[in-house]
Amino acid sequence: MNFDSADAITISDAVRAAKVSAVEVTKAAIARIAARDHQLNCFTAVTAETALIDAVRIDEEIAQGNNPGLLAGVPFAVKNLFDIAGLTTLAGSKINAENPAATQDATAVAKLKKAGAVLIGALNMDEYAYGFVTENSHYGATHNPHDLQRVAGGSSGGSAAAVAAGLVPLTLGSDTNGSIRVPAALCGVFGFKPTYGRLSRAGVALFSSSFDHIGPFARSVQDIATVFDVLQGEDDRDPICTKRPPELVLPQLNQDISDIRIAIAADYFTKGAEPEALVAVQKVADALNVTEYVTIPEAHRARAAAFVITASEGANLHLEKLRCRPQDFDPATRDRFLAGALIPSSWYLQAQRFRKWYRDRVRELFQNVDVILAPTTSISAPLIGQESMILDGEEILVRPHLGLFTQPLSFIGLPVLSVPIQHPNALPLGVQLIAAPYNEALILRVAAALELKGVVSTIV
Repeated sequence: MNFDSADAITISDAVRAAKVSAVEVTKAAIARIAARDHQLNCFTAVTAETALIDAVRIDEEIAQGNNPGLLAGVPFAVKNLFDIAGLTTLAGSKINAENPAATQDATAVAKLKKAGAVLIGALNMDEYAYGFVTENSHYGATHNPHDLQRVAGGSSGGSAAAVAAGLVPLTLGSDTNGSIRVPAALCGVFGFKPTYGRLSRAGVALFSSSFDHIGPFARSVQDIATVFDVLQGEDDRDPICTKRPPELVLPQLNQDISDIRIAIAADYFTKGAEPEALVAVQKVADALNVTEYVTIPEAHRARAAAFVITASEGANLHLEKLRCRPQDFDPATRDRFLAGALIPSSWYLQAQRFRKWYRDRVRELFQNVDVILAPTTSISAPLIGQESMILDGEEILVRPHLGLFTQPLSFIGLPVLSVPIQHPNALPLGVQLIAAPYNEALILRVAAALELKGVVSTIV
């Protein structure tokens, strides 16, 4: 079996059928990381010893005739803001390296392990999840597997690049303003941000609590659906985790989508982008025979309000360390947190009031449409260290512009999947499939249809 390109379900099926052992799969993943990650810088820690112990246990369960779970023997890794028992949770920071090791796994990590997945390690990220490029001054930049001179995106850059490079088939990341979707698009993999509160964040270092989501990266829609199903369920350890009963999406993947009303996001989502980003959206629309357009009202104000709220909440969370240890922050993170600390409280309150108004307007929009298509990013992966670029004759700052099309959506917690669009001799791009809260199944059904048509795919 070619573990570089196999998706999680293919690996799990082979392990459970005893065609390959979990130990073989785990050793192969560890070897790939050892051989390739020095170029990519995806991992901040590799948990080889505990991974092999878990793999041995899974093989023993299979030998005894037991089913160790949907993800039996599948290697996975997590952004280094997820607690891993026995490791210090860095959250991309120098300061956190002084903290004691976590005493238990984050809920999401524990659930994947319970489903038979084998944890291989922790992944690089922007400090405190505040960024879109994973150029970390403490732990180095993560490189895009499609072009090592370019960024992997952020803040979950290590998570996206590890899947794109074939190091592991599954990873977890977090998304505040686009930190799953942006790196998924730039690295050419699937990246899923479910509805706010749908998955537990217990044991995850937060950046902006009223925005933060967790979600998976993978090589196939089936893998995304499987992980989502495994991770669903209420959790008293996370006060915002929904009490809503799980709705399994895996059994719905192959259902007909002719009854799903799909439209293309117009206006704001067609401006400030390279032509290739809009071509990617049109490619998806053509495959689905979509010709309708909708306008998401005041998206530009939603993005501005998102900047205000996340900067304020993030700064407040780290205020004491900003006062006493400013020199130990990544300079880019420190400066944005300091700016956030200076935002007047009246601005924050006004942004929150607008948030409610915006949520109500978008809710009305979803009365007439089920899924909306939009670019994930306005550009393909920029060069590492690139600060600005010319777009439509105007000089723009690269880092904040990467969240142009993602921020107005996470602002109100909508579920979104970024699907990868590949073009020959070109860097990958992503297209967002957006739905109303708790309609993850609709998104994944549409994505599965696109995958079946060969319109979206992951290149390893």
